[in-house]
Amino acid sequence: MLVNADLHIHSRYSAATSRRMELRTLAVEAARKGIQLLGTGDCLHPKWLSEIKELREENGVFRFERDSKGYGGVLEKCETAFVLTVEVEDTKRVHHLLLVPTVSKAEELFEKFSKHSKDIEENGRPTLNLSGEEIAEVAKECEALIGPCHAFTPWTALYAYHDSLGECYGDLTDYISFVELGLSADSSYADRISELHELTFLTNSDAHSPPPTRLAREFNRFELRDLSFEELKMAILRERGRKPVLNVGIPPEEGKYNESACIKCYKHYTLEDAISLRWRCSCGGRIKKGVKDRVKELADCNGTHPPHRPPYLRLIPLAEIVALALQMGPSSKAVRETWELFLERFGDEVSVLVDASYEELSELDERVAAAILAFREGKVVVVPGGGGKYGVIKLVEEARSESGESDKSGERCADNKHGRQLSLLDF
Repeated sequence: MLVNADLHIHSRYSAATSRRMELRTLAVEAARKGIQLLGTGDCLHPKWLSEIKELREENGVFRFERDSKGYGGVLEKCETAFVLTVEVEDTKRVHHLLLVPTVSKAEELFEKFSKHSKDIEENGRPTLNLSGEEIAEVAKECEALIGPCHAFTPWTALYAYHDSLGECYGDLTDYISFVELGLSADSSYADRISELHELTFLTNSDAHSPPPTRLAREFNRFELRDLSFEELKMAILRERGRKPVLNVGIPPEEGKYNESACIKCYKHYTLEDAISLRWRCSCGGRIKKGVKDRVKELADCNGTHPPHRPPYLRLIPLAEIVALALQMGPSSKAVRETWELFLERFGDEVSVLVDASYEELSELDERVAAAILAFREGKVVVVPGGGGKYGVIKLVEEARSESGESDKSGERCADNKHGRQLSLLDF
């Protein structure tokens, strides 16, 4: 079976998160997005874990009972399962994602980590007075999978503070089983670093709020036999035929730290210019090194993908595509109504974005259909982000209309690497 999974989110118990990040909302909205397996996030937080324990558990995944009191008929259609996950921060501010097999193992992790944390009972994403190697050692003892979160971003990331996996994880490097790419990188970036070739790449949303534009903005597709923690573990480790078959994420240029830029005025710089200016902008602000430049520093190969690497499909959330097509804000009433219309017709967002034919989509709205096709074919223009400001995506015709000419302005066409309409069933 093919399973869409978003394994890194946060609950309402993490800082700067929506109050709507609660299990009931997440279960329903993940199903509407087309996600069958969702990380709980924050599974060490006592109150959040207590809520998770109210769900029905089977083989390391958690579900609402179909007749759950108070949820009516809505959750009868909800097939979303949860798997225990948590993000933690080490002494160097590097963030790590842990996938945990059982509640008892989560409680064991809490007991071990609580000796080294002042905020583990208050913050869903706790800070630990431990190194990356020490965190990995505890994860191994508790049979949890571990890998670096958003590994390339210039804040709280592995390659922001280390030049290699070994610098961070030491003797436990061989236990690391995945690398989360983050919003400003994709497989074409990460595979320029040879030490990552044997690791599985994960693309997750790191959502702090629900749909339409955060939850499952990036996700993975795995080939499993059933929904269980062991099946997911085998897929990440690529064992016994289980494996990732697709990564889906936003174009990396849209990420807010893709290029080196000033964090005050957002002026972009080449790596060479930033170095010569000692990372200080003409406005006096600090220039923050972008993911693209960091990868350039670390690259030791030409980026050829290893045989096991699945395709990477560059997409953005449906609501944002609808907003582009209608030339309205993503939160506008018209965009919301159109988004709902497509979900009602096709069942979930993934089906709209990658499965439905252009002809089927056109029956509802030709403008939206054309925009979706443009993403499938890689015919969009991306003005890169940097310095903490997201990049801007435009449809090619819109960009040409604004510039009065074909794109010669340094903007880039996002390349999906696929010259035909795609379905997730292809992978």
